[in-house]
Amino acid sequence: MESKFIKSAIERKKSKQAEQHIPPLAGALFGVFLIIAALSAIFADSKINDGLIGAWVLGWTIIGIYSLFSLKIASQWEKAVLLRLGKFRGLRGPGLFWIVPIFDAVTTWIDGRVIVTPFSAEKTLTKDTVPVDVDAVLFWVVWDAEKAALEVEDYKAAISWAAQTALRDIIGRMMLADILVGRSAIDEELQRIIDERTTPWGVTVQSVEIRDIVIPQDLEDAMSRQAQAERERQARVILGQSEQQIAASFAEASKAYVNNPTALHLRAMNMLFEGLKEKGALVIVPSSAVDTMNLGGLSGMVSLAQNNLPKEK
Repeated sequence: MESKFIKSAIERKKSKQAEQHIPPLAGALFGVFLIIAALSAIFADSKINDGLIGAWVLGWTIIGIYSLFSLKIASQWEKAVLLRLGKFRGLRGPGLFWIVPIFDAVTTWIDGRVIVTPFSAEKTLTKDTVPVDVDAVLFWVVWDAEKAALEVEDYKAAISWAAQTALRDIIGRMMLADILVGRSAIDEELQRIIDERTTPWGVTVQSVEIRDIVIPQDLEDAMSRQAQAERERQARVILGQSEQQIAASFAEASKAYVNNPTALHLRAMNMLFEGLKEKGALVIVPSSAVDTMNLGGLSGMVSLAQNNLPKEK
């Protein structure tokens, strides 16, 4: 992935330079000057010396060729690095500018916009020897076009490789659990490390964002089972705590019923009523409860009432 990105960046850079080598305006001026030269030769007075006409045509042709190779146009977001006889002459653009053919050369076009660079670390071992694949995105901008052109051969490829090596270094110093839960910390650390490396090249890193962290499938399954077991344990703990609270509530309620048999009897009747609200419900009452709360007569009355109910057709 990384090598493909670097190759595509280099190809885009070369194609961009080829497009800027001869801007459309320069070609148009060249055509205009050739037309002027041709018309001058056609409509020239016959009394004029042929040598003078030839010099006139040659002069307009030379002007056209000079305009073709000397006129350059830089876009609003671009800076052109100008070299004269191999030495840095300055930055040109944005807009229209002229160079001296043969002596001057525009070697690099620097893009001043924010550039997005994807990078990754594949099969990188963490501190606890777990291979992971991490994908990230780098947002950076050139703040000094002169350094970007003169201090490094290909600043885009260099930034991409610097980001990848920094990511591998951070992964190798962290545990897998810290990587999975500490993405924001990794982003900040990556931004600091990459920015330190790219500042001498005239490049500053605005932000780094981790897109995805991929772990082996077997380890993912094991972590899923561990998470399920942990949830089951928490559910059992909560259930036990609920039982303790219910027992405490019953113990507190028994204090109110111990010296008040009437209240206990009413509570038993209410429980029996709630159980028999649904049609066809079956209520099983312990024999001790029947004797203690006098539920025998009450149960018989309920059964008799149900038998006397009119049957539905």
